[in-house]
Amino acid sequence: MAPPFARVCALWPLCVAATLGLAACAGPAPLSGSRPPPTTVPAPQPLPVPAAPLPPPPIPPAPEVAPERAPAVVNRPSTDAIVVVLPLESSLYGQAAAAVQAGFFAAAKAAAATARTRVIGYADDAVLPAFAAAADANPALIVGPLTRDDVKTVLALAPDRPRTLALNQGDDGSALPAEVYALALSVENDAALLARRARDDGVRTLASLSSDAPLQRRFKVAFSTAWEHAGGTPIRDYRFDPNPEVLGLLRRELAARPPDALLLCVGAGEAALAKSFLPPGPVYASSQVADGLSPQMLRDLEGVRYVEIPWLTDPADPALARFPRGNLGDPVLERLYALGLDAFALGDLLANPIPPDRIELDGATGHLSLLPTRSFARDGRIMIIHDGQSVLYMPSQ
Repeated sequence: MAPPFARVCALWPLCVAATLGLAACAGPAPLSGSRPPPTTVPAPQPLPVPAAPLPPPPIPPAPEVAPERAPAVVNRPSTDAIVVVLPLESSLYGQAAAAVQAGFFAAAKAAAATARTRVIGYADDAVLPAFAAAADANPALIVGPLTRDDVKTVLALAPDRPRTLALNQGDDGSALPAEVYALALSVENDAALLARRARDDGVRTLASLSSDAPLQRRFKVAFSTAWEHAGGTPIRDYRFDPNPEVLGLLRRELAARPPDALLLCVGAGEAALAKSFLPPGPVYASSQVADGLSPQMLRDLEGVRYVEIPWLTDPADPALARFPRGNLGDPVLERLYALGLDAFALGDLLANPIPPDRIELDGATGHLSLLPTRSFARDGRIMIIHDGQSVLYMPSQ
């Protein structure tokens, strides 16, 4: 059963079939031309003799079809079990996976459902054997994998696939195979939400200041894509360089051509320095901009707007108060703990024999909505830094 904080609307028994990667093969080309008129042999032969028929044109070769991803064999579950597949033994992602596992089992315990859940951990580059072991149990649902690379590997190379809730998304935005859902704690969701907020704030022109960190570049690209898709003008881009002389040139350039607002795509350790060289006006930034900063350092980011998850912005929310706090000492790990909480809430719904066609959930990571693509849109809460504190952003501010 869904936890009390879920608002679920299910349309039963509507099923949506996804047709992926099929290409129509053209048949042979029709014969062109016509048979030549009959000819006759001159007298004295009494009857006309038809000429030999023309040979038929060669049949064109069949068109080449691009290779498709491995066809999935969707098993019918024999139990209501949920198996969680996480890189718990990975040297790179083990700590992150443990945070997700802790959140998942905290939610399962609150729902008295720990008996129907189990975890399969794996090391680096071992996702396929772990996923195969999970599939062999014929569960109602597999939750995982966690990293982007592992999700892509499973979708491409694991043909024996039960219904799955992946905890990340691919880089190319391609459609998900049948019976696969995706919940991602990604900067792309936050960037799209901030782009809508900037438009609603009346912003018309934007400039961005971006570091070379991959996460910040992804945030910038996602914001720009959402902004321009909604009709916004192209964003002027500047590369962040901590050299004071370069920052001085940036300040003069922005003063000469001031935008309505700035997009700040740098980490928390660089944010205060970068902000000090920006002109007055609204500043939108990624979720990590305030991570680990003291109130005094937050004062240097006055007016910066960013997206945060409810689990960190409002711990006393009645919908979340019944879950134990993670107390992991790191906002990144706390976000992953919240991802585990929401993964169980959604997994408990998707493990039904016929999963809901529509899902709306006020979760620990934000408001979750099931899209027709079977991905979950996630809207966090927009915060603003004011007087050394992060507070909920109100448009009047």
